[in-house]
Amino acid sequence: MNNQPEQGMTCEELLKALNEYVDNDGLSAACQEFAEHLSGCNPCQIVVDNIRNTIKLYQNGQPYPIPPAFSARLHQALAAKWREKFPQTTQPAK
Repeated sequence: MNNQPEQGMTCEELLKALNEYVDNDGLSAACQEFAEHLSGCNPCQIVVDNIRNTIKLYQNGQPYPIPPAFSARLHQALAAKWREKFPQTTQPAK
C-alpha cells in the first residue's frame, strides 16, 4: 500500500476510516479523503472491494458450495494437521 504523505490520507488512516466508508455513512471529510486516497491506491481499492463483496455475501445469507475436490483436500490437510498435533489420539469425526 502506498503511504506517501502527499496523497493526503495514508493507508493506515484509510484503514481506520474503512467502516464508515464501506457502510456509506454520509460524506464526511474522512470519506472524501478516503475516496481521494482510493483513486490513486490500487491495493487499498482491492481491500475495499473485498470487504464490500464479503459484506454482500454475508447479507445475502446464501451458502457458497465448496467444490468436492477442494473439500477432499481440505479434509486431508486438516486430518494430517490433527495427526501431527495429536499423534496419540484418534482422527477427528467428519
